[in-house]
Amino acid sequence: MSDKNLREIAQTLDLMNPPEGFVDSPFPFYDALLEYAPVLRQPDGSVLVSRHADLDAIYRDTTLYSSDKQAMFGPKFGVGSPLFEHHTTSLVFSDPPLHTRVRKIMTSALTPRAIARMEPGLIETVDALLDDMAGRGQVDLIADFASTIPIQIIGNLLDIPMDERGPLRDWSLSILGALEPALTDAQLQQGHGAVRDFKSYLRDLVARRRAHPGDADTDVLTRLIRGEGVDEQLGETELLQNCIFILNAGHETTTNLIGNGLALLNDHPDQRQRLLDDDRLISSAVEEVLRFRSPNQFGNRLTTAEVELGGLRIARGTNLHLCIGAANRDPAVFANPNCFDITRKPNRHLAFAGGPHVCVGLTLARLEGRVALGRFLKRFPDYRIRQPRCRGGRIRFRGYAALPSIL
Repeated sequence: MSDKNLREIAQTLDLMNPPEGFVDSPFPFYDALLEYAPVLRQPDGSVLVSRHADLDAIYRDTTLYSSDKQAMFGPKFGVGSPLFEHHTTSLVFSDPPLHTRVRKIMTSALTPRAIARMEPGLIETVDALLDDMAGRGQVDLIADFASTIPIQIIGNLLDIPMDERGPLRDWSLSILGALEPALTDAQLQQGHGAVRDFKSYLRDLVARRRAHPGDADTDVLTRLIRGEGVDEQLGETELLQNCIFILNAGHETTTNLIGNGLALLNDHPDQRQRLLDDDRLISSAVEEVLRFRSPNQFGNRLTTAEVELGGLRIARGTNLHLCIGAANRDPAVFANPNCFDITRKPNRHLAFAGGPHVCVGLTLARLEGRVALGRFLKRFPDYRIRQPRCRGGRIRFRGYAALPSIL
């Protein structure tokens, strides 16, 4: 494709109506955006921002850039609707004081010591899945492995009974699917239904936990119910919606991290061999997966005053689409950004966002990635992914719906 065509594509890219090929492989479009249109006005008045430096600055500045999404999600979901209530109450889409209260409780439950105590159970879960797959030979690395791990870990965090975890993944996929830039009526109704069903389940679970509290050092639900003192206790809606958030935040992104990692190591046999030769590279390998194929490709902020980015004056109240996937391939920050290199250092990726809203579960996600990828590769060093692969089909979240494989 010529430079002229790339420039035209970059300058006219519309997230609401993405060009052909964007959903399957957005990376050439990201390269064009970075070179020709790093700050791009969208037809609906929002602005697409792609440069690493701009995203980093926006994440750090909570005065000019708000995470509150009430103004944005009202027209999209309907004020007072199940999806509106969820996405405007959860930690990721809120500003202080709600964000401060909820984050304090969650971080107190996800200390390094608490996460270290989770590792034996994580290893046991991963090894049980590997044992099960070993007896079959042909498997789906998403359904049989990548998607199961975070469901079990989050189920453990909230102490959800094992026989009640079946609907969790489908609820999460439906609720997060509603964050796509453009939605069909069917997707919207499916998302609303998932929130209603999940809240109904959680009301019963919370009632049972109030009657029989768990160990607050390991049971996040008990900790959320108790809060951190009277001033930090959550109302019922805040409590239920942030339980849903814990599942959503830790499920699809971690599934994508593991699935994307397995796909990349399959597609880059030289990097797979480097990791097999030196398992001490597992931490940097996880970081490179997070950079090269970020599980979450987009974030959003709302301007609280007029700002200027890349020479473009942006009015107060403008929705910014923060293209994490492009920022993590910015040549101004990463040498050979389109090269998958598991030894890359430094690796200042933004896969977990940044600033006060940096992902509260990033340490746990990294641990899940290291244990899952490391133990899988040791057990099945010669695995091969077969065609056809089935991509997730989303713009905001990057991953696979299915990865059929031979072990």
